[in-house]
Amino acid sequence: MSKKVIVCGVDTSSLPKLSRKQSEELLTAIAQGDLAARSYFINCNLRLVLSIVQRYSYRVDTPDDLFQIGCVGLIKAVDNFNVTLGVCFSTYAVPMIAGEIRRYLREGSIRVSRGIRDMAYRALQTRERIESESAEEASPERIAEEMHLPVYKVMYCLDAISEPVSLSEAIYSDDDDSLTLQDHISDAKCSESIWAERVTLFDALEALDEKERDILLKRYFEGKTQTEVSREVGLSQAQVSRLEKNAMERLRTEMA
Repeated sequence: MSKKVIVCGVDTSSLPKLSRKQSEELLTAIAQGDLAARSYFINCNLRLVLSIVQRYSYRVDTPDDLFQIGCVGLIKAVDNFNVTLGVCFSTYAVPMIAGEIRRYLREGSIRVSRGIRDMAYRALQTRERIESESAEEASPERIAEEMHLPVYKVMYCLDAISEPVSLSEAIYSDDDDSLTLQDHISDAKCSESIWAERVTLFDALEALDEKERDILLKRYFEGKTQTEVSREVGLSQAQVSRLEKNAMERLRTEMA
């Protein structure tokens, strides 16, 4: 009986096995653009990914993450394999899968600039100082005020250095069922593309003048009217309207 191994929801013991002849036929079909053959071939070779992941699993707490990275290497190997060279697919795929995993372990899943890290550490130090002096939990607004920075920037920097958590991590389990973080937080409104757009938006905001940035933050992040903003910044509503329009045009240019 095959040993049952479930990783990323895949029961590897149930995966089909291919003979050398079947592999060659499928690879030929893939080279001709057969997407169904490609999908089936990738699925049949997930055991290969698992065998390589097991070499590195001692280095992480969540092997599921390594398995997903290894699958990226497998897909690259399938898409770039040359059937005319007469080389066994596994001979070509193993170094590519292992290389993808090693790159992930070496570089980490997220690269954060030194400037953002430094600002985040300053925010942590500020929070510690405030809490030691007042014996109360320091709010993001208080930390931002002490650092003379916008709240959104402090929150962004602190989020950037947070330890990544695997979406496959179980937050509840019993003998019959389990619930992963992915099941708990899945939200169609939060995607990788939306996250990237927000990062681009924050970078574009930094290019604005302080007064323009302040107006946009109050208008679109705090939901205030132009009249309310005009009172807070000491300008007429017409001036606020003009600055807001100019700022929006600059934002579009920066994000283009």
